[in-house]
Amino acid sequence: ENFRKEVPELPEAKRERFVAEFGLTPYDAHVLTLEKSYADYFEEGVKHTKTPKLLANWIISELLRELADSNTSIADCKISAEDLAGMIELINNNTISGKIAKTVFAEMFASGKAPKAIVEEKGLVQVTDESEIESFVVQAIKSNQAQVEQYKAGNPKVLQFFVGQVMKLSKGKANPQLAAEA
Repeated sequence: ENFRKEVPELPEAKRERFVAEFGLTPYDAHVLTLEKSYADYFEEGVKHTKTPKLLANWIISELLRELADSNTSIADCKISAEDLAGMIELINNNTISGKIAKTVFAEMFASGKAPKAIVEEKGLVQVTDESEIESFVVQAIKSNQAQVEQYKAGNPKVLQFFVGQVMKLSKGKANPQLAAEA
């Protein structure tokens, strides 16, 4: 019994727990348990976010890629698990979009700065003010009459074109969902 208490959680048990407790896919749980340091990083980050699946996605798709590209270990990474989770919370509360998050992440990786500080320094706050988004929508409509006619003729796919134009006019800061609704 004492021996069992002293043995650390084995990778297979950790994978099963990650799937059951955090709703991760078996693949995500597998990748995060390939190295103990990955699992530890994830578990520290989970303490600071309401969306463990999104945290796992960022670790697997962005962080591990950047670490490999820069030949850096997770122990030497400038982004703390708490800061990565903090960036995810900025996405969750619509302070930044997923697209803006990639810019914030790159700056965090390079500098080690906190996500809120980067967002404030660079003015990257997502535009959620409906009147401001509507002004971008009006500009997009005025500048693209041919697409307006296509939309009026019953082509709903043109709506995505207009969302793209709003994103372009707002330099990627408009909330895309609000842009589509406007």
